[in-house]
Amino acid sequence: MGNRGMEELIPLVNQLQDAFSSIGQNANLDLPQIAVVGGQSAGKSSVLENFVGKDFLPRGSGIVTRRPLVLQLINCPTEYAEFLHCKGKKFTDFDEVRQEIEAETDRVTGHNKGISPVPINLRVYSPNVLNLTLVDLPGMTKVPVGDQPADIEHQIKDMLMQFVTKDNCLLLAVSPANSDLANSDALKIAKEVDPQGLRTIGVITKLDLMDEGTDARDILENKLLPLRRGYIGVVNRSQKDIDGKKDISAALQAERKFFLSHSAYRHMADRMGTAYLQKVLNQKFSFLFLNQQVTNDSVSWWLKILQFNILFHLFPDLCTSYV
Repeated sequence: MGNRGMEELIPLVNQLQDAFSSIGQNANLDLPQIAVVGGQSAGKSSVLENFVGKDFLPRGSGIVTRRPLVLQLINCPTEYAEFLHCKGKKFTDFDEVRQEIEAETDRVTGHNKGISPVPINLRVYSPNVLNLTLVDLPGMTKVPVGDQPADIEHQIKDMLMQFVTKDNCLLLAVSPANSDLANSDALKIAKEVDPQGLRTIGVITKLDLMDEGTDARDILENKLLPLRRGYIGVVNRSQKDIDGKKDISAALQAERKFFLSHSAYRHMADRMGTAYLQKVLNQKFSFLFLNQQVTNDSVSWWLKILQFNILFHLFPDLCTSYV
């Protein structure tokens, strides 16, 4: 299948994913996607916002991502966003996108920091993105906050497992450079579900926040806790940058300058940064289609299953008579 065929197929698969979500069958669907995993404050949200080039994700303390966010990025000449649960409405103000994510999260989980495995499906159309489907999952935590249940850690892990155990799911394991990589929540999950490292790509954030005189060169050169697919370093905006509304395009230029000028990283600057990460993910995402033989025929097969599922939900007695 050529690149043109791939570009035509990905939107069809996105539609199929949305359709299964609308009847509550998303967890049973094994289509190519990229799960973004990491501990709280690892920098997952900033990585995703850098991909889109917009501030659109909720921020705050504790568990901010409380439902899976299925984020479909679609390269398109115009820029806007759409939610599956807001059919026909186009969002051009990304502050409103954030507000809608918060409102839709609270609608299902309440205001007490509870979580839910029911995903929010968001499409972002933009000339600045590459075609990708990412799933932003709640950051792993061990301590309940507010009215959260005592087993919140197990609830989050169970939710993650619904996504990361699937063969068609790439794992984007996000870990901060200023913490001990051996204790990385993301890498622990990755080792558990992908022991051969075939589906895991490591992302190292907060390189600019490391103690003076230290660096992550051994990690990024894949010498420390090596991964088969290696690590890619990124530099996100600081909290001060975010509070000061620093433009993401300016932040990406600063990221590029950081890698080119840092003595520990300049020799690998062409393999670091958000732009390179997005390119690698787009290539791996497309490869999933080829490797798993996701074709127009298989999409048609899934659509037939979907049609039966919809009929079964509407007319269970009628469908049972055909089984």
